[in-house]
Amino acid sequence: MSLNTILSTAVTGLQTAQVGLNTVSNNLANINTPGYQREVINQTPLVIGGAGAGVTPGEIQVVASQYLQDASLSASADAGQAAVVSSLLDQAQSAFGDPNSATSYLNQLSTVFSDFAAAANNPTSNLARSQALGDLNTFLTTSQQIAGTLGGLVTQADGRISSDVTQINQLLSQINGLNSEITAAKASGADASGAQNSQNGLITTLSSLIGVNVATQANGAVVVRSQSGALLAGFGEAAQLGYTPSTSGQGALSITFPGGGTVPFASDSGELGGLLNLRNGQLPAIQAELAQYVNGAVSALNAAHNANTAAPPPQTLTGRNTGLDLPTVVGDFSGITNIAVVDGAGQLQRQVAIDFSAGTMSIGGGPATAFTPATFLASLNTALGGAASASFANGALTLNAGAGSGIAIADDPNTPATDGGMGFSQFFGLNDLVSSGQISQFNTGLKASDANGFTPGGTITLQIVGADGAPLGQASVAVPAAPTVQDLVNALNDPASGIGLYGAFSLDANGALSFTPSTPGGASLSVVSDNTQRGPGGPSVSALFGIGNAKAAGLSSYQIRSDIAASPTNLALAKLNLAAGVGQPVVLPGDNGGALALAQAGNATTNFGTVGGIGATSTSIIQYGAQLAGDLAQRASIAQAASTTAQSVQTEASARLQSATGVNLDQELINLTTYQQAYSASAQLIQASRQMYNALLGMMQ
Repeated sequence: MSLNTILSTAVTGLQTAQVGLNTVSNNLANINTPGYQREVINQTPLVIGGAGAGVTPGEIQVVASQYLQDASLSASADAGQAAVVSSLLDQAQSAFGDPNSATSYLNQLSTVFSDFAAAANNPTSNLARSQALGDLNTFLTTSQQIAGTLGGLVTQADGRISSDVTQINQLLSQINGLNSEITAAKASGADASGAQNSQNGLITTLSSLIGVNVATQANGAVVVRSQSGALLAGFGEAAQLGYTPSTSGQGALSITFPGGGTVPFASDSGELGGLLNLRNGQLPAIQAELAQYVNGAVSALNAAHNANTAAPPPQTLTGRNTGLDLPTVVGDFSGITNIAVVDGAGQLQRQVAIDFSAGTMSIGGGPATAFTPATFLASLNTALGGAASASFANGALTLNAGAGSGIAIADDPNTPATDGGMGFSQFFGLNDLVSSGQISQFNTGLKASDANGFTPGGTITLQIVGADGAPLGQASVAVPAAPTVQDLVNALNDPASGIGLYGAFSLDANGALSFTPSTPGGASLSVVSDNTQRGPGGPSVSALFGIGNAKAAGLSSYQIRSDIAASPTNLALAKLNLAAGVGQPVVLPGDNGGALALAQAGNATTNFGTVGGIGATSTSIIQYGAQLAGDLAQRASIAQAASTTAQSVQTEASARLQSATGVNLDQELINLTTYQQAYSASAQLIQASRQMYNALLGMMQ
């Protein structure tokens, strides 16, 4: 072997050792860099003319394990999803307070019923009345505060989704840009490991935000897809996600491909998937549960209050907006109710018994005269004979007695008047304890054969999302020309133009409209827009039937009726006694019948529909509150356990990936020593060659 060959071989060894030292140096510098994969050099013998000529360092590569990387990315996505779900559900549960505390929100209603029980023991005490009203006001105010907190969490989720989408789009663009650098470097034989490690770090960050699948191509570029298979980055392109929040419906993700075209997008894991699940699924479910709880409480209190009267009775009873026309309501009533005009001393001045089943009215037990739904109001005014008057406007019935008199109402104890599962006074809200500025009673009493009353052609747009918060579909349904309520239900359920592919609306015996999903795991429905109208100035379909967030939105308008809040003496703590003897008052100031009814309202059986995680049930409002507390606790507990488990899995997956592909300090120190020694040996060989050259030159002189 010639000296030139020895020198050339030594130089290749020196250069290879230097590359190795540079690789070790880079590895050690990035030992704490998240997502960094260690670099290695692939040494190969250098052969020239069939003879060994040293060594070549070959391509610098990053150590990779596709299986472990996939497992780590999946674990990162699951951990990101579970963490954000647990965090926001914990905030939601905290808004309700500790159910074990006597002063917590879910125990406030029990306090209200206890207050009315105390008022029943001393019905003339203004202190007892004020205490009951004060605690009821606290319950309503706290309900509104919690509703506001839940709404704030929805807004927070919207903001975080938008922020995540922006970050995801930036990451996808960067990953795509690094693909170009990597392929160019590999094509020219240059070192691409730095760009690959930078790309790995970006992919690791991306995986915590959205579930991804990553495949590496032969040229070193990566192809990133969502877990549902949508191309996010690769082949020289990067998609862009978009998010559209909604104040009335669910937020919707979309994906725009580089070649054009935007389609709905579903994120089923990662922080983005968790936020979407919360925003479109769990938080609206909790809002619906809260709304049903508060609506049930208000309904129970108003039922008891409407069945009784203040002493003396109020001169005017003004009902709430039913959203319906009077003839339709009257036509759906059955049973008997009594309207009494009472003077200041509690003496009966006039009594009108209305038999809706027979379609007759009688005055003071006298002969019955017939009426029809169309003539009801005129017949009632005739029967009241000037002692009082009745009017109906904007969906509300009003009864007004003459000066010095009051109005009291009592349904017949044997065949009570009923419509929508409510008595006469409660249906119209004539003597409500808790009032609302909008329609808040969704048992409409409508029957399938009734005229729906909506102007044909008006449109309601409905959106359906799955249990995971991902959009399933949207439909714009026009009010049909066909006139009945059943015709309207059929239009909503049409599989082509309605939501029939995803579930069905049904009308129950009380005229309540409910949606039952047909998709596995359940689905939820929201209203994107609604320009339908029931008569001039009337309510929309969603407002009348409480579709979408209409029930939850009504919480903000609940308040104690203004005249009662101003004067506790207007509380209906007495009961109209039409069986009183001749000359005896029918309303007594010290009567506690109404107070007892209010105290027992919390134990009255109420029918609750399926909302959120609570199935349909017939129970008391107190027991429903316990179910609400249980559902909240279960949601938070499951989310916390899932987060703990997901974090543990992520830690283990990351540790295994790090063990296989990360920097090991001991191994790098061994490599460092090895390359140092190789470098030193090559340098000595060069020194020996130099000495031999010098010796030869000396011999020639």
